[in-house]
Amino acid sequence: MKNNRINIILAVGLILMAATARIVNHELHLYNLAPVAAIGLFGGAVLRNKSLAFLMPLLALFIADLYIELFPSSATMRGFYGIEQWFVYASMFAVTLLGTKMNQPNATKVLGYSISGSAIFFIVSNFGAFVSGMYGHSFEGLTTTYVMAIPFLKNTLMSDLIGNTVLFGSYFLLQQALSQKLQKA
Repeated sequence: MKNNRINIILAVGLILMAATARIVNHELHLYNLAPVAAIGLFGGAVLRNKSLAFLMPLLALFIADLYIELFPSSATMRGFYGIEQWFVYASMFAVTLLGTKMNQPNATKVLGYSISGSAIFFIVSNFGAFVSGMYGHSFEGLTTTYVMAIPFLKNTLMSDLIGNTVLFGSYFLLQQALSQKLQKA
């Protein structure tokens, strides 16, 4: 029971952190700098309650999208914006699923899975932009979609690498501290 309560508190804290980071980054026009995918990867890898792991990034996205919809910073920016949004949510689901495949996280795995998670987000979310017809529905439109998204990939990689380093690093340090405390007791 105590472990479940800790997981819920951790999940709520991470959801609020990711939603807040996404809202602040949106207001500052710093897109793809929120560690939402990192939270999905971490939750998938660490939490035993997989429903909670999948819920964390999706709820963080939804809360931020709801805020952006209700309190727009410009007339053109909306929180709920079309078919491509479903692809963003699907990419977060896929990154969390990727995290469930990470057995015994270590630094090398976290690095590789972080890069893979960023790639999944980039490919899936931008395919949603293509499906929406942002640059047309031709092969040229598809290539233009991905080329135009390359500058955002840097932000995605940076936020995922930093987010996963903090999350997995803190988790590891906390485990070590608790282990030492239990050995002394």
